[in-house]
Amino acid sequence: MFDAASSVDRQAVQAALKAQSVAAANASAHQATVHYLTPPAAAPAAEKAPALPVATSAAKRMVDVILSSLALLVFLPLLLVIAIAVRLESRGPALFRQRRTGLNGKVFTIFKFRTMTVAEDGGDIRHATKNDARITALGLILRKCSLDELPQLLNILRGDMSVVGPRPHAISHDEYYGARIAAYGQRFRARPGLTGNAQVLGFRGEVHELQCMVDRVDADNEYIERWSLGRDLWIMLCTVPLMFRDPNAY
Repeated sequence: MFDAASSVDRQAVQAALKAQSVAAANASAHQATVHYLTPPAAAPAAEKAPALPVATSAAKRMVDVILSSLALLVFLPLLLVIAIAVRLESRGPALFRQRRTGLNGKVFTIFKFRTMTVAEDGGDIRHATKNDARITALGLILRKCSLDELPQLLNILRGDMSVVGPRPHAISHDEYYGARIAAYGQRFRARPGLTGNAQVLGFRGEVHELQCMVDRVDADNEYIERWSLGRDLWIMLCTVPLMFRDPNAY
């Protein structure tokens, strides 16, 4: 009699344990399903660095518009003469167009007078060098006086560039030096310029070693971080004599 009761008790206990096991398994499966269906919480977005005054100043932009408009009117006869001379000297267009990187990495098309027998805009663009065979006779004169840059007044008027800022490089050069110089991309915190801090400090010309570009980038970033209208005026004034005599211009 007691054995029968014990047998019944054991069966009841086993049934209860089995029921608990099934319930636990079901609960676990439910949790796993909920976890799978619930998307993970999105990581907080990284805060974008605030734009610097050199890129947001309304006064700087106003100076750009006024100066570029006046310069285009004053130099219009000279622009026409140079354009005709370029066309007569060699086959090809008077204007050279190339993609460059501007403010915040935005790509734009820069305008220059053509000074070479080639018009490169691909993945393999060589820096101009002293006695470069690609430069035409007229192009050499234009480059010496920086007259080939005058069409960039249109870029300034359009808002692609500024009178003063880091000089823009070809996109292939941006990619090359951006992979080798940590601070290179910081140059894009400002609009590229017709002239710049690096140019008046003597960091213009042939890039024969990486340090040449490092010095140029450091000068550009120092200008960006310490920008003022007075600094722009100083750079403009320093640029004037370089238009007539700059040993690094070729």
